[in-house]
Amino acid sequence: MNTQPLDTDYLIVGSGAVGMAFADTLFHETTASMVIVDRHHGPGGHWNDAYPFVRLHQPSAYYGVNSRKLGSGAKDGSGINVGMCERASAAELVSYYEQVMQPMLASGRVRYFPMSDYLGEGQFKSLTSGLVQHVNVGNKIVDSTYLQTMVPSTTPPKYAIAEGVRCIPLNGLPRVAQPPSGYVVVGSGKTGIDACLWLLENDVDADAITWIMPRDAWYLNRATVQSGDEFFAQSYGGFAEQVEAVASATSMPDLFDRLSASAQLLRLDETVTPTMFHSAIMSESEMLALQRIKKIVRLGRVQRIEAHQIVLDRGTVATDPDRLYVDCSASAIARRPIAPVFSGKLITPQFVRTVQPTFSAALIAHVEAHYPDSADDAEKNNLCTVVPLPDEPTDWLRMLAVNMANQQRWSKDKALMGWIMQSRLDGFSASARNVAPDDIKKMSLLKRYGKAAGPAAVNMQKLLAA
Repeated sequence: MNTQPLDTDYLIVGSGAVGMAFADTLFHETTASMVIVDRHHGPGGHWNDAYPFVRLHQPSAYYGVNSRKLGSGAKDGSGINVGMCERASAAELVSYYEQVMQPMLASGRVRYFPMSDYLGEGQFKSLTSGLVQHVNVGNKIVDSTYLQTMVPSTTPPKYAIAEGVRCIPLNGLPRVAQPPSGYVVVGSGKTGIDACLWLLENDVDADAITWIMPRDAWYLNRATVQSGDEFFAQSYGGFAEQVEAVASATSMPDLFDRLSASAQLLRLDETVTPTMFHSAIMSESEMLALQRIKKIVRLGRVQRIEAHQIVLDRGTVATDPDRLYVDCSASAIARRPIAPVFSGKLITPQFVRTVQPTFSAALIAHVEAHYPDSADDAEKNNLCTVVPLPDEPTDWLRMLAVNMANQQRWSKDKALMGWIMQSRLDGFSASARNVAPDDIKKMSLLKRYGKAAGPAAVNMQKLLAA
């Protein structure tokens, strides 16, 4: 059954972190009307499906939407993140996005259709009633689902599992009622890290954990991405260390040796050269905990799990029928080709700053709201150049190159920089701009960065070309 078409200025597909950050900026900076469509029962996207013990890997202080603070601004007083900025849990995030949505709905300018599947061409279908509705879109369609954020609970394993073998997503770990003969964690990304840390924190002996690691990874050091004035030396010291390493490096291996030596990038085993970089963020305390796990299998991806052996790309590992397998093999974000952010009637939000999806979405919405309709897509896309999603270690440098170029472009636009300086999702720009000239320690860090940035920009092109 069809109904009368809905009229709106913007149709936003997805009410996850990216869609909500975009909608929030548009709501507060324009008078535009919006229709928001999502498959979930409430806003928050993949946080509705996430495992219950998940937390942000970055500080709450610069995640969420521009208009509403996330968290209390406190520092963790205990645990593995002690002394660093709080990180919201899945439950906190789902509640937060519900609170963000309510005033938008109350305004009458925003209509929300959860439990709905977007069909394309301005049409969506209710997953509960089957009702199909058409939307007449006056301005743009915003596809906030392009990067297809996934969690293990909604992505089945790609390997074969023999009958009788117990394999669960992370969501099932808190429901374990009887200890198995051992745990096997499949996957070395963010979810694999979280699974191992949760087991260790819940008194599982490290020797009872087998970690299947298809590829070793480089990890960002959480100490360098903290928010607030008290972490200025760590953050800007980290920025300076990074560009100095890039400026001085003679090769890619030399660059990563320098980044590792200065703890800008972390790795699990100093004797193993990582071949993966997915921008996962880890603290040095977490790394020390994970290094207690000695049974690490580096034989590629799992092909199938049988009762008495695990078959991998490059060999087999003996096991037993009483092991519990924890699947963490799903990639959190699909590494899709870069699409133009602005393309006629379509806006496709992507990262325009490294590891900051919500800041990126808010900035894209601000550009949409404040650059005149006469401005062509090329001008907007230049301001919103997409930072490529990483896979290999060299992508760390590719991301830095685009990130630095974007920051340079933004700095030349006075109005845009004014917005960035006021954005709660930007954890660093205002801190740098507000440094007093007589603050010798902070000024020295900024000067170190400025001195190395130019040579780094030149040398990074040589390193990438080689």
